[in-house]
Amino acid sequence: MANAHRPILDQERDRVRELHAAGASRNAIARELRRSGRTISRIAAELDLTFERSDQTRSATVAKVADGQARRAQLQLDALDAAGRLFGQMFAETKVYNFGGKENDYNERTHPEPPFRDKRDIATAIKALADTALKLAEYDKATGHEDEKSMLGDLFDQLRQARDADRQDAA
Repeated sequence: MANAHRPILDQERDRVRELHAAGASRNAIARELRRSGRTISRIAAELDLTFERSDQTRSATVAKVADGQARRAQLQLDALDAAGRLFGQMFAETKVYNFGGKENDYNERTHPEPPFRDKRDIATAIKALADTALKLAEYDKATGHEDEKSMLGDLFDQLRQARDADRQDAA
C-alpha cells in the first residue's frame, strides 16, 4: 500500500475533498491515491468530512425492501392470474387428439370439458400457483406488511367469485 512517511500534499487533500463530494468511499479514495485507509480517514477528519453513510444506507435498504415487496406483490398477482386462467380451462370446451395406428393417423374430438386426467393436471398446476402466491403473502405477513395481506385476500375472493360464476354459467 502507501508509504506511511510520505508527506500529504495539498493536491491530495483537494482530491480527497473532490472524491468524497462525488460519493467515493474511503477505501476507493485510498486506492486511487495509493494511501492507506487510515491516512484518508485522517485527511477527511482534517477537512471535516465523514464517511458515515448510515442515512444513505438506511434509505437504500428501505428502497430495496420496497422493491422486493413490489416484486413479490406482482408475482402474487401473476400467479393468481395464471391460476384463474387455468381454472377457466378446467371447465371449457376442449379438443382431445392423438396420433396412432399403422399409418400414424391424426384423430381429434371436441368435448365439453377436458378429460379427468387433464383436469387433475390443471388442478395440480393451479395448486402450485396458489401455493406460490400464499408463500409470498406469508413472507410479507411475517415481515408485517398489512396492505399486501389484504390485497391477496381480495384477489382470492375475486378468484372464488370467478369460479362460482363459471360454475353457474356451466349449469
